[in-house]
Amino acid sequence: MSKTSNRHTQAIALQWTPLQEAVPKVKASGTGALADEILRIAKENNIPIREDKDLVQILSLLDIGESIPSQTHTAIAEILAFIYWSNQQYEEIINLGDK
Repeated sequence: MSKTSNRHTQAIALQWTPLQEAVPKVKASGTGALADEILRIAKENNIPIREDKDLVQILSLLDIGESIPSQTHTAIAEILAFIYWSNQQYEEIINLGDK
């Protein structure tokens, strides 16, 4: 997730291992150059990026490794649905190219 303002970019990276963890945890967080680096790494690894300025403000208050609060579960679920949909679309495009 990212937020761009006139002054700084802010980014939060989440990690979730569904079979091991009940909810996602903050993997990385930063503003300015660090946020730009988080976004660069996400793009290089084809990790979907979603902008949500309200959510990034809430999540930026968490420490690295901390689980997301229950108040954000609905928003995170929507993001995960977006990621799953994106991954499915990507796989369909790749499979069409193989034919």
